[in-house]
Amino acid sequence: MSEIIQVKPTDVIERILSLELVRVTERAAVASALLRGRGDEKAADKAAVDAMRRELNKMPIDGTVVIGEGERDEAPMLFIGEKVGNGLGPKVDIAVDPLEGTTLCAKDMPGSIAVMAMASAGSLLNAPDVYMDKIAIGPGYSEGIVDLDASVEDNLHALAKAKGVKPRELTALVLDRPRHAPIIEAIRKVGASIRVITDGDVAGVIFTTNAHETGIDIYLGTGGAPEGVLAAAALRCVGGQMQGRLILDTEAKRERALKMGVTDPSRKYKMEELASGDVIVAATGVTDGALLQGVKFRGPVITTETVIYRSLNGTVRRIHGEHRQMSKFNLD
Repeated sequence: MSEIIQVKPTDVIERILSLELVRVTERAAVASALLRGRGDEKAADKAAVDAMRRELNKMPIDGTVVIGEGERDEAPMLFIGEKVGNGLGPKVDIAVDPLEGTTLCAKDMPGSIAVMAMASAGSLLNAPDVYMDKIAIGPGYSEGIVDLDASVEDNLHALAKAKGVKPRELTALVLDRPRHAPIIEAIRKVGASIRVITDGDVAGVIFTTNAHETGIDIYLGTGGAPEGVLAAAALRCVGGQMQGRLILDTEAKRERALKMGVTDPSRKYKMEELASGDVIVAATGVTDGALLQGVKFRGPVITTETVIYRSLNGTVRRIHGEHRQMSKFNLD
């Protein structure tokens, strides 16, 4: 007689919601992929936003966007505080980046993705659209092996010692920005390798979780705070360490952050403070990259690749989708 496995109703709901998240990022990825290489960042971003909003509002959730599209680039927004879902399900926090790497998509360069996270209400940091200083490493190290307040040199030496290698055997990933010149100089002084990316620091942080395949041991530098929360959510699902500090260097930024509940402008957030509780993260490739394959248009079939992370059980699933019903993508 076969064993009967008892499944909690909440587990069933959450598994269903996991698949729904995949549909949301798939739709956003396909919508923006139609504009790959066209040189119009805002049009590609708007296409992803519209598709993501449309699918989110079909979901059986009472959702609130706590991490939304940025105002910094005057992009079309899924704005912070926006209500999404049909209101008939659990209260959840939603973090979205409908098109991470708008420039990558507009130029048809590697690494653009559609990504979102969902967690129980109150679990994700309600971060303003400012920059965040970040440091991240993958799993398998004692807590505090690297620290945002330590020097680049000290962090690299500590990580190399923990890995049992020389600092020159490490590779650090850094966004290609003029502000990172001192970080790059410090990394080279230690003798470590540097991989520079033009955009996409959510994927950049995720790279640290699988250094054997990606070759990335540590992420360093400043990037968007919303992307920092999304990256922390993904990192929590598979293990690792991350710290972040909001860069609130003007009175206007400090006042806006205060209105969003940030009472200590110099606070150093741990990964678990950026994203707590049970978190589900989904990302679909728009352009081909090291993390995911991009959308492919093959006659009557559209193919997608999505990765979905779940913090509750540390599960990572890759879903290769073949789509034959074109009407669901609103391609007309």
